[in-house]
Amino acid sequence: MTSEEILKVLTAISKQSNGLITTKEAGVNGVSRAMLSKLCNLGKISRISAGQYVFATELGDELFSLSKRSSLFIFSHETALFLNGISERTPFEHTVTIPSSKKLGVSIREQCKVYYVKDELINIGKTILKTTQGNPVPAYDMERTVCDIIRSRNRIADETVLSSLKRYAASPKKNLTRLNTYAEAFGMMEAVRRYLEVLL
Repeated sequence: MTSEEILKVLTAISKQSNGLITTKEAGVNGVSRAMLSKLCNLGKISRISAGQYVFATELGDELFSLSKRSSLFIFSHETALFLNGISERTPFEHTVTIPSSKKLGVSIREQCKVYYVKDELINIGKTILKTTQGNPVPAYDMERTVCDIIRSRNRIADETVLSSLKRYAASPKKNLTRLNTYAEAFGMMEAVRRYLEVLL
């Protein structure tokens, strides 16, 4: 395959995968690791993590890339606040939640703050949200995120907790019925009620 043909194949993969080229997909389409390495050296593509590449002219979507490295986690806490639009700050460190019976690889644990939850609670509030680049990633909805922020308030800056709860209370998209359902499932009705009484 010529360099031009390889680039056409990679362009097709990139378009199908929201800008992401994986070693696996490239291999299935006849592009070897050595060819990917050569294209990196030529500045045509950039390696963003193990087995993941983007065209050098494109800005990589870090959240989307992370989500493609493991199906175990769901973006939560500060990252979910940002994805839900109830925090204007991009988090310094991405936060994810996984079932307590599972374990993430070292490279992801080094990149993220990891929270663990009982297996039966992992899917409460799970949804698909769009990154700032428009790519779909698994994350928790606003109500689950509010519960997580209150439950983990000792590990999160006070300013983040209070400002995000104020923004949630002011949001026209808030769903207090859903919030109460989640709070009951987590056994934290009283804590949620105390915070919301002050804000609503």
